[in-house]
Amino acid sequence: MMLKPVAAVVLLARFLKAVLLSGIQTVQVILRASLGQRTPPPAAFLRVHFAPMSPMGASLLGCMITLTPGTTTLDIDLENRIILMHVLDASDTDAIVHGIRHDFESGLVPLFGVRP
Repeated sequence: MMLKPVAAVVLLARFLKAVLLSGIQTVQVILRASLGQRTPPPAAFLRVHFAPMSPMGASLLGCMITLTPGTTTLDIDLENRIILMHVLDASDTDAIVHGIRHDFESGLVPLFGVRP
């Protein structure tokens, strides 16, 4: 089990990396579409189940999703542990969900996780 300060630093590093990479991808989507080089990718609403965590952890997960370019949290269902989100580029929703689980959720669980 990871120490909480170490888990927080790892989470911050993963979050900053995700923000940077998503920012670049979002700019590419916008520029390509505005220059007529490609049709914009499909946007979508996704429901993503998240691991058991405190309300504060779920709120932080929602904030991290919203602060990542190209994604917005619309609703957090604490009872069913589902986040409703909008994604600008839904061409690979499996990769989006994997990124949330790997980059955000895996760092939040050591800090805010609870037993189901």
